[in-house]
Amino acid sequence: MWLVVGVGLLGLFVGASAVLAFRVSEAAQRSERPAAATPASVSDDVAALLSALRSTSILLGPDDEVLRATPDAYSAGLVRAGHLTHPALTELAARVRRTGTSADEPMLVPRSSVPGSDRLAFEVRIAPLSGGRMLVLAEDRTAERRVEEVRRDFVANVSHELKTPVGAIALLAETAADAADDPDAVRHFAASMQRESTRLSALVQEIIELSRLQAPEQDVDFVHVALDEVIAESVDRVRVEADARQVSIAVGGRSDLHVLGDHGLVVTALRNLLDNALRYSPDGTQVSIGVRSTGEIAEIAVVDQGVGLTPEQQERVFERFYRVDHARSRETGGTGLGLSIVKHVAANHGGEVRLWSAPGRGSTFTLRIPLADADAAQAPSADSPAPDGAEGENQ
Repeated sequence: MWLVVGVGLLGLFVGASAVLAFRVSEAAQRSERPAAATPASVSDDVAALLSALRSTSILLGPDDEVLRATPDAYSAGLVRAGHLTHPALTELAARVRRTGTSADEPMLVPRSSVPGSDRLAFEVRIAPLSGGRMLVLAEDRTAERRVEEVRRDFVANVSHELKTPVGAIALLAETAADAADDPDAVRHFAASMQRESTRLSALVQEIIELSRLQAPEQDVDFVHVALDEVIAESVDRVRVEADARQVSIAVGGRSDLHVLGDHGLVVTALRNLLDNALRYSPDGTQVSIGVRSTGEIAEIAVVDQGVGLTPEQQERVFERFYRVDHARSRETGGTGLGLSIVKHVAANHGGEVRLWSAPGRGSTFTLRIPLADADAAQAPSADSPAPDGAEGENQ
């Protein structure tokens, strides 16, 4: 009996010792943690204040260790392993610590250490606090910077594009004046001036149109638009040029579809697609328009038999002022804005424009816009066959 009692007391003593040792070890581990990780390092009020700020915020300790940072400070690459990562940021922090006064500075920060990674634009402000701490506030200006770059490039491109026809008209007028005694020469130069004036007028009109489409306040007056009427009007607008190039235009597919949108804008988009197809189609070929519905989307495919586009050209073809063939565009009066207008019209209607192309096999541009009602979407889409080549839109 005494043996059993002794064994029990021994087990109790061992258990108590184990619990005591565990608690001592836990206390030692807590004492070894860095001050930045303890709740006492940042008061609840400071933590609440930092979380309420809209800016990316970082709280630095006396040794420039990160006491607290918002999640976007990590995702933007401003903080890693508990320290600031960007040299310009650490230099600004050192200056503030040295002078004791706030400082702000714009800076570009690589998102990661990988060469060639995206550079984010920040407006950074660092302010000294009590206890050797500092507050870093970073306003992300990346989107604004990109918008400004686009605007600057657009202005530069417009200036260049306008300068060409304006210069040509001035030169032709001067030459015509010098040839006043030669009626044939005057008529020749007058015809050239008329062509350049027409090109200049088209360019200005498309610039205005594109600017209007890109305006933030641009609203589309959504009404039921009959695609049959859109196609008929678009074809009628390019009929003269098509006849001059001996290019036939074939229309096939659904003939009863309606979309929600602005009639004039949809006509503008389709006309630009037809202009583009005619511009790059050899004489004597055919441009086809195929219409169908897929789900709740109406699709208008414009198929040409032109030279086609390489993958590199396809990536840039919707950029403003981009031309696949500068010489051919100048000869045919192209402005380089038509496909960009198509892209913006589609986006403003909740749709998109898709491209399939291959060198030597022509191109298919497909304008996709939501249907006006669900009933039309449920109707069979093969009531009448699409024109030859229209199936290339999904290749």
